[in-house]
Amino acid sequence: MSLAIFDLDNTLLSIDSDHAWGEFLLEQGAVEPQAYREANDRFMADYEAGTLDIHAFLAVALKPLADNTPEQLAAWHQQFMASKVEPSILPKGEELLARHRSRGDTLLIVTATNRFITAPIAQRLGVDHLIAVEPEVVDGRYTGKISGTPSYREGKVKRLEAWLADTDFTLDDAWFYSDSHNDLPLLEQVENPVAVDPDPILREEAERRGWRIMSLRG
Repeated sequence: MSLAIFDLDNTLLSIDSDHAWGEFLLEQGAVEPQAYREANDRFMADYEAGTLDIHAFLAVALKPLADNTPEQLAAWHQQFMASKVEPSILPKGEELLARHRSRGDTLLIVTATNRFITAPIAQRLGVDHLIAVEPEVVDGRYTGKISGTPSYREGKVKRLEAWLADTDFTLDDAWFYSDSHNDLPLLEQVENPVAVDPDPILREEAERRGWRIMSLRG
């Protein structure tokens, strides 16, 4: 039995759930249209380029959580799951999860998207363990700030190491599946790194290092 670790966005899903949530908020009229759309698209481009300022991004991304009641957020998220997430779940991704599950492996999603967005997605996929950006909550309301280290780039490694220290799991014979070169720091930590529909930078690195490359699309 091994630890099978998965990135979420553009790996098990055909979308980036963080960006899609921003688009959903725009559709709901929940944010200022022009400025938020420009920021949402700019941060997505920065992420793809590997130049994202995670703290600047989170300052914008978490503000709608602070600006709305938990009840409103829950209602929106239910709609978001039905309209954006469910159609983007890759059947081959679910098959991959099932294969690891049948082997007795422990499934873990490690994502740079925040827990508000991703916890229901992990639950839908049947993955019990999740490491995500943790939005700060005070007196039952989101503050718009983060708690702890963002699980982004090297932060994924730091958060995973802390998680391992609190559990009985190890990285012996562990797997990690990701599409993004931003995940190279974590891919380098496991015995079985797999590039899934990789971006050009990750594809080049995977080919150079002899890592497995696979597709969950089509």
